[in-house]
Amino acid sequence: MKPWGRQVLASILVNSIYEMKNYPVVLINTVLSPLSFLLVIAFVSRGQLIPDAIEGGFIMSMFNSGMSLQGDLAHLKNDFKLQDMVVSSPTSPAAYVTGMALAEVIYSTPALAVLVVLAAIYIHPGVAEAVLLVSVLLLMFLASIAIGYTLSTFSSDIVQSFAFSRLISTLFSTLPPVYYPITLIPTPFRYAAYLSPTTYAAEISQNAAGLLSLSSSGVAAAWGVLLATTAALALVAMKKARWREV
Repeated sequence: MKPWGRQVLASILVNSIYEMKNYPVVLINTVLSPLSFLLVIAFVSRGQLIPDAIEGGFIMSMFNSGMSLQGDLAHLKNDFKLQDMVVSSPTSPAAYVTGMALAEVIYSTPALAVLVVLAAIYIHPGVAEAVLLVSVLLLMFLASIAIGYTLSTFSSDIVQSFAFSRLISTLFSTLPPVYYPITLIPTPFRYAAYLSPTTYAAEISQNAAGLLSLSSSGVAAAWGVLLATTAALALVAMKKARWREV
């Protein structure tokens, strides 16, 4: 294995495999978080919005995975001084963050596995729909990684990191119309919902699954906003994140 691959693997072992192996109870939270909202929506809608809620669970899981990176990186940086050691080693920021980000996905595999089974039962996505959903989830994950990584480099305390992570996760994956169609929101309040990129991710996913009807221009606009937002957040992360302490 090449050095870059070993560096990525080391990050995965540190950030997910060790914890999953020694403290399996922590996986319960990753499963319950998206599924709890799904169950609430299913009960309230008498089962009519189960497909929407499943897609919302995917979006929430991937976005929260990226945001979890903030707390983990801040914990390792501030409490274990791991980032200082990585900075002084041949490991690049890209290898370190890539490994830590992949670890977050591995950490979320139990929830994603349950959602995949539910999607196969209730949504029956074709190949095209599955590819679109995966693409949307990848963009959401990259956007949340950019946010989480940037904030982690500025955080000086793990409590502060968890507070910001939970706040941003709530604002982006719980309050916006992710688990239900935006058409259920009264028109005057939809403008506020469109401030969140997860709204556009949900619209694209729901439209692909036939749960929401969008025009071709509406789909293009949603993709444009999602791509532009992800690119902008990645640029901010590259320019503003503090890899080295000053």
